[in-house]
Amino acid sequence: MGEISHSPSSHKLNIMPDTSTDDSEVTESVDTHTTASHHFDKQLAEYGPLAHVPTAGTYLPAFAGELQPGLYKPVKERKIANPAPLGLAGFALTTFVLGCINMQTRGITQPNMVVPLAFAYGGLVQLLAGMWEMAAGNTFGATALSSYGGFWISLAMIFTPGGFDIESHLKAADNGSVGMFYNSFGLYLMGWFIFTFLLVTCTVKSTVIFFSLFAAVDIAVLLLAVGYLHRPGGAPYTPLLKAGGLFALLGAFLAWYICLAGIADTSNSFFIIPVWHFPWSEKGWESRRRKSEAV
Repeated sequence: MGEISHSPSSHKLNIMPDTSTDDSEVTESVDTHTTASHHFDKQLAEYGPLAHVPTAGTYLPAFAGELQPGLYKPVKERKIANPAPLGLAGFALTTFVLGCINMQTRGITQPNMVVPLAFAYGGLVQLLAGMWEMAAGNTFGATALSSYGGFWISLAMIFTPGGFDIESHLKAADNGSVGMFYNSFGLYLMGWFIFTFLLVTCTVKSTVIFFSLFAAVDIAVLLLAVGYLHRPGGAPYTPLLKAGGLFALLGAFLAWYICLAGIADTSNSFFIIPVWHFPWSEKGWESRRRKSEAV
């Protein structure tokens, strides 16, 4: 029989042979992976630089580059790459183009150019990233990326020229008026505003950038929805559409910022992307506790 002992200095689980028997004469050492330094080193290889500091035992603080809005357990044996930056990149580029169109940049008023992006990059690629987040065990990331992948695909279906004839059928049903289409599209966007607001509530204990991304997107969708529902002259209210486009651009650049945070680490970058935790977040409480103990 073997005697199991735990050494605090080495943090190893040592299976020592019992000298009273002859069953074994070999000493085995099994790493229990319980030290904070081990998790720190593990994260250097598996996560971006913003997720390196454990705050509560084996948990890591909120990290936008992983689309983790709260404390989460580190992935011990990652079998796939971090899918969050890919999904964020798809969302950012598609949102950037649509935001420019809503702001009528260089006189562009038709959304045709966003259709291929919405189908391929913001749609299919982001949907796949969401499925990979599900495989990685990240419920928030899987829900957000998969849902917005579906959003972009559905938006592409609406604006595909001569494809699904959604606008023409609604126009015909409204005796040639586009009012029914505008109302339907406004309600469609309002539904996405409600969904995005749910995601915003899950980021209030994370980081400033993480929260700001979903807040900007939520405001953008709300402004666009109201712009299509509120039509003083019969057409969508242009000032609200332009304001929605501005917040969409803000959301796009925040998504790119977080994407970079997820892929940049000490192995490929000379700088670390800064992060600001909310004072009421777990990381904020931990920082204040350490300062009070140091006084």
